[in-house]
Amino acid sequence: MSNQRREFLKVSALAGGAALTTPFISNQAEAAGPGAGAVRIANPEMAKNMAVLNYKVNNKYVLGVKTDKGILDVSRAAKQFKVKAPINTDDLIQNGDQGLGKLVSLALSKGGPDLFLDENKIEYAPAITNPEKIICVGLNYAKHAKETNNPIPTLPILFNKFNNTLNSHNGVVKASLVNAEKFDYEAELVIVMGKRAYNVSEADALSYVFGYATGQDFTARDLQQRSSQWMIGKTNDGFAPIGPYIVTSDLVGNPNQLKIEQYVNGEVRQSSNTNDMVFNCAQIVSYASKIFTLEPGDIIFTGTPEGVITGYPKDKQIWLKPGDKLETRVEKLGNLKFTVS
Repeated sequence: MSNQRREFLKVSALAGGAALTTPFISNQAEAAGPGAGAVRIANPEMAKNMAVLNYKVNNKYVLGVKTDKGILDVSRAAKQFKVKAPINTDDLIQNGDQGLGKLVSLALSKGGPDLFLDENKIEYAPAITNPEKIICVGLNYAKHAKETNNPIPTLPILFNKFNNTLNSHNGVVKASLVNAEKFDYEAELVIVMGKRAYNVSEADALSYVFGYATGQDFTARDLQQRSSQWMIGKTNDGFAPIGPYIVTSDLVGNPNQLKIEQYVNGEVRQSSNTNDMVFNCAQIVSYASKIFTLEPGDIIFTGTPEGVITGYPKDKQIWLKPGDKLETRVEKLGNLKFTVS
């Protein structure tokens, strides 16, 4: 371990108490920490024990909950039982549970079959649709750094995507519309923030997390490699499929002990475990929170393991093309499928 990385870990651990210097006035909308954008609730009540998703109805994104009986139509259940409920995952994460946990229990015990939808018949939307920030971590798996002939990072390498990149399970990445040729996959674990986090310690960092999702950092390598700044190869429309679900953190447990895989046309290309991360999820959240305020609904792509096309010898690099079918799998979080066009 390098001296620089030791110093990073030491500073992160010592800074834990500093989080107390940025008190939350109340659980109401309030001004956030330095550099914050839109005003949001700082500490919404996070949902527990469920996998949530967005799907499309009449061109609107609505909230569903995965159950043994099918996907619970939250809006229909709320009308039947005459209660209020979140309208989509953004509302749920940014404004709190709002009675959703009780509604799910009520629907399962007393609701009829009309409240539950066949998962194979719904049209998925991105698992989250309006994050304030989309943060990505580069070269965060040791074996991936080695395969691309890069040094192991001594500090997290952060870059960004934007909301235009968000895409869904069973979606289409329209690579043919992008002026590039070298399209690559990157299977990733995605962190979904549930509370405002500013200058938090590693020990506390995961308590600010709402849940986790399967994600794909689709990349145009020839654009990415034009300069030292990666953004233009990462932020093309639809280049961030996420889903099918967001699974609450209590159901996931340790996010750094999850199998992660990428399939292309049925062939496994990446097969690893999140325990190969250079900086684990708690370290990432803590580090990022010391640079800017993380808000409920912000998402973090935590890096990809070895096996990407750019890591192959040049004579074996066969880039993704229209018609390719991809499936990204992260243990406990569901399989994210999409097609390249």
